[in-house]
Amino acid sequence: MRDFTPIDHHRRVTTMQSLLASGEIGVDALLFTDLTDIRWLTGFTGSNGWAVVRSAVTTLGTDTRYGDRAVAETQGSGVEIVALQNRSALQDAMIEAAGSGEVGIDGRTVTQALWSRLAVDLKLASVDSLVATARETKDAAEIERIEVAAVAADAALAEVEPMLFGTIDEPVTEADVRNELEYRMRRHGADDRSYDTIVASGPEHAARPHHEVGDRTIVAGDTVVIDVGALVDGYHSDMTRSYVIGEPTAQQREIYDLVQVSQTAGLEALRNGVTAHAVDTACRDVFTAAGYGDWYLHGTGHGVGLQIHEPPFHSQVSDEVIQTGNVVTIEPGLYRGGFGGIRIEDLVVVTSDGHRVLTHHPKQPFAS
Repeated sequence: MRDFTPIDHHRRVTTMQSLLASGEIGVDALLFTDLTDIRWLTGFTGSNGWAVVRSAVTTLGTDTRYGDRAVAETQGSGVEIVALQNRSALQDAMIEAAGSGEVGIDGRTVTQALWSRLAVDLKLASVDSLVATARETKDAAEIERIEVAAVAADAALAEVEPMLFGTIDEPVTEADVRNELEYRMRRHGADDRSYDTIVASGPEHAARPHHEVGDRTIVAGDTVVIDVGALVDGYHSDMTRSYVIGEPTAQQREIYDLVQVSQTAGLEALRNGVTAHAVDTACRDVFTAAGYGDWYLHGTGHGVGLQIHEPPFHSQVSDEVIQTGNVVTIEPGLYRGGFGGIRIEDLVVVTSDGHRVLTHHPKQPFAS
């Protein structure tokens, strides 16, 4: 059992209650139905739950499968637990907890059917989730968990990399590499993988940024993109390294070097107060100037935390501003059918004076 710094859910709950009491939000209660928001706020990790925040009390509702678990996971937070077996009775109890005043709910997290059902009994107002916004800035306890997840992925890739480079003598498939990575991440302390591990090889598979792993044997001449992350206590890590099997061609060296220059430019641009758009531009301009702009098929990165993809998102359409405490990826890549692909990705926490990289596995694309 890892001895992590406890997450202060009591502070999170009382902060939300104080915001309501101040009148700044303009509603009398907040209703949360998104399970990630609920976990961040209260510590509850079950698969069924609602939370109602009022200025004087916060109530977590779940079914009786999770009653004891909810009590244990929210201990010290000041949250009151309602656990009922009947789903309809549970909804009624949470509606009662919300009260007769105006209730704020993030319309993006509920279906039209649920909104209509709730609107029969509640005075609903659509508000952006204050929890979702707060989740973008990680505290020290969250960064601690993300960093442990990154260490697990670093260690697993270090152990599997020789297997990848040895494929010429002892053939391995994409699935073989994926399976070893996921097994070894758990051996190094991960609870699970962060996402479906990507091992994309060859002139077609590696040209797909989110290739689904198959049984293709990795062979000499392939570019190989490995995108791997670990999950620790609910928090994700994310990292990509790319390789060339055997002696690289001049174009493979050129593309790899270009992606590395682009990623360095993105890292150098990343700091408190810069726009996510500017980070994306810093990477993208390197490719455009070299004549490879149309080989870049995605944005430059995203936030990482309780979700593997969360704000802020580095893209040309983003108006988000990077803040101290954001944990984000910087992951430029170039892809083309017939060539394959190269992507380099690091996970980075934004600090008051710049940033700190959390993923440390060396970038060594060619066998020594």
